[in-house]
Amino acid sequence: MILGCLPVSGQDSILEPLCFPEQPAEDSSAPSLQRPSTELLVCLFCSESVPLLQKDVLLKHLLLDHKLVIADVKLIADLPKYMLYWKGRFLEQPVTDFCSVIKTNSTGPVEKQEDYFLLCDILPEDRILREKLQQKRLEEVLEQQQRERDDSSFHRLCMFCSEEFMGNRSSLLNHMAREHSFSIGLPDNIVYCNEFLDALQSKLDNLQCLYCEKTFRDKTTLKDHMRKKAHRRINAKNHEYDCFYVINYLELGKTWEEVQSEDDRELVEDEDDDWSDWQAHPVSAVCLFCDHHSDTMDQIYTHMKCIYSPHTHPALLHLPSDLRFYQQIKLVNFIRRQIHQSRCYGCQETFDSRAEVLRHIMAEGHVMKLPETSTWDQPQYFFPTYENDTLLCTLSDSDEDQSEDTNHGEDVPVIAEDISNLRELKQTSVLNQLLKNRSSCS
Repeated sequence: MILGCLPVSGQDSILEPLCFPEQPAEDSSAPSLQRPSTELLVCLFCSESVPLLQKDVLLKHLLLDHKLVIADVKLIADLPKYMLYWKGRFLEQPVTDFCSVIKTNSTGPVEKQEDYFLLCDILPEDRILREKLQQKRLEEVLEQQQRERDDSSFHRLCMFCSEEFMGNRSSLLNHMAREHSFSIGLPDNIVYCNEFLDALQSKLDNLQCLYCEKTFRDKTTLKDHMRKKAHRRINAKNHEYDCFYVINYLELGKTWEEVQSEDDRELVEDEDDDWSDWQAHPVSAVCLFCDHHSDTMDQIYTHMKCIYSPHTHPALLHLPSDLRFYQQIKLVNFIRRQIHQSRCYGCQETFDSRAEVLRHIMAEGHVMKLPETSTWDQPQYFFPTYENDTLLCTLSDSDEDQSEDTNHGEDVPVIAEDISNLRELKQTSVLNQLLKNRSSCS
């Protein structure tokens, strides 16, 4: 989906960087956030079972009927699988082989003493199980997040102005942050976005403030309250939102505040970092003129040479030319913008479609026809027309730019800020030279 383009007749209608269409995901059936009501928790010792939403009922049953306590239940990533694993282990070996025994009323009569069992991650087997479940959940969440990034079928109305958004979810999230000062975070930090927005919309439909969570009598009163109190944000202490942020899945037993503080400390460069297992994402390069995609830049240049050569300007085919590095960037962005707007970059004639302008460029031989340098060598073309334009990353940064910059600076005197000889400064200053020249002319 290409974003950021509004049709304005006769004007440059690109308001923000566009985005090349991503390759379709292999699995288009993206799963939604699992609803716990569909899963069952089984007792570790008997046939008792309850829905996951009623986990407290089963935990109470384990405590009262079987004298067993599971430590830190809230940190277990997949409680149903955890319970099934230990149910099987307890059938193989006695519970005392795995659990710490806690004796109650140890100073009282023997007949009133009871043994309780604590299952916790002090046991290496339990710790390994919890870590595996956490890793599996993290992999599922990251896969889901990637599907949402690649999904171009997103379709939703803004919660505040009812403007319609189609394409990538980032268009709606950025709109709400920019136009309504309502930010739930960067799109790449969010997972299960549709469910997240459903939860927020449900609160608004129930006339509930998203921040203080108070209920109001009508929508007008609610909107005024959120605007005047600056409550156009979510309540960070409401943990029902935790499942929608990737950071909460990163490490077993740590809150997002702890993970964030560790990330900040690790910003210091570590020269011993091992990058051997790093894998780059495959390149998805797009032809400068048409919609042809290739996995490598070499394939793109081969395509451009075969289809458009010998008409193509050498600078556009990665061949040696007299264009400096930043001029190449501006030229590519200029041509991208013109073709996106169905306009021939050579003669500035406008057509009804992109296909028509490409036929015109080929038929009239305008692939080679570049306008005057002043037309495209403008600061506005420093900014990419397409924010994911791989072609820009492959332009050659020749040493000629550096040598040219150096030559320009050879005749310019450089004076240290802490120079102590003020007389020398006055004698060599530009102002002094100008005054001398003026005196000689008069």
